[in-house]
Amino acid sequence: MPMFDYHCRNCGNKFEELVFTASTPDSEITCPECAKNDSERLLSAPMVSTGGSSASFTGGCSSSSGFS
Repeated sequence: MPMFDYHCRNCGNKFEELVFTASTPDSEITCPECAKNDSERLLSAPMVSTGGSSASFTGGCSSSSGFS
């Protein structure tokens, strides 16, 4: 189940929503601030894992990776 970022066109609130199916239309996403169904999905960068030992699933690097 993917997590998406949304922007409410009614009140301007930005929020995250866990979407249970890919076919759920954005018009069914309710804003937690104003309770309106006037949200649009925002583009966000995907999490990328290189599969190396220095990359973690949270996107961080270990101190032994050579990066500071």
